[in-house]
Amino acid sequence: MRLFAAVLPPEDVVRELAVAVRGLRGLPGADGMRWTERAGWHFTLAFYGEVDDGLVPELAARLGRAASRTEPFRLGLLGGGQFGRGKALWAGAEGDLRTMRLLAGRAEAAARKAGLDMGEHRRYKAHLTVARSRDGVDVRPYVDALRDFRSRVWTVDELVLVRSSLPRSGVPGEQPRYEAVARRALGAAG
Repeated sequence: MRLFAAVLPPEDVVRELAVAVRGLRGLPGADGMRWTERAGWHFTLAFYGEVDDGLVPELAARLGRAASRTEPFRLGLLGGGQFGRGKALWAGAEGDLRTMRLLAGRAEAAARKAGLDMGEHRRYKAHLTVARSRDGVDVRPYVDALRDFRSRVWTVDELVLVRSSLPRSGVPGEQPRYEAVARRALGAAG
């Protein structure tokens, strides 16, 4: 199964972001973007790709240990940015980003210890993708529109192992489906 570790924002924060994204979708050229659905909004901590079903229990156990060694932390959505010269538009984050990077590193290390090939390590950048483009779009107007966006701050208290099922129908605009496979509490209570 195709898996990743994530932090999921609470529903009220998702609603706040949805209002901002609705405004973005009204900007010129927005129909050239592939907008992600609210149900898929998350902060990826570590992407694992295709994982053999037999490795999932070990991965989940190691993620549990990583989560238990990481205290809950404060996080909020703030502003936006892009990757790949307009190929990805995202909402940014504020709060205890140091702890979020620590948790991302631990989620990656957990996968390596479970036997997954994680490839080359890349520095973690907290972001929540709201749209993509195959061709690269001038997203400066979208980034400018997100500049003043700020959600409420919440306490992140769990790490989630998520299964991603890619679209198979070939229908334009069909989105991946996401399902929580395991939830692990942060801190000593985990």
